[in-house]
Amino acid sequence: MTVGTQMQQAIAGIQSAAATMKTFALQTQDQNARNEFQQIAQTLDGALQTLQNRQNYIEQQEPQYKQQ
Repeated sequence: MTVGTQMQQAIAGIQSAAATMKTFALQTQDQNARNEFQQIAQTLDGALQTLQNRQNYIEQQEPQYKQQ
C-alpha cells in the first residue's frame, strides 16, 4: 500500500467520523451532548484540514503518490 493510498484512507476515515459526530449532534436532545459532539466534529475537521494539507504537500514532492 502506498503512502498516497494510506493518506487517502486516513482522510476518508476522519471524514466519516466527523460526519457521524455531526449527525449525533443533530439527533440528540441533550444540549451538553450536542455541544460535545459539535466540539469533536470541529476537532476532526481541523485534523482533516491538516491531513489534506499534508497530502497536497506529499503529492507535490512525490507526484507518483498523487491520487487519481
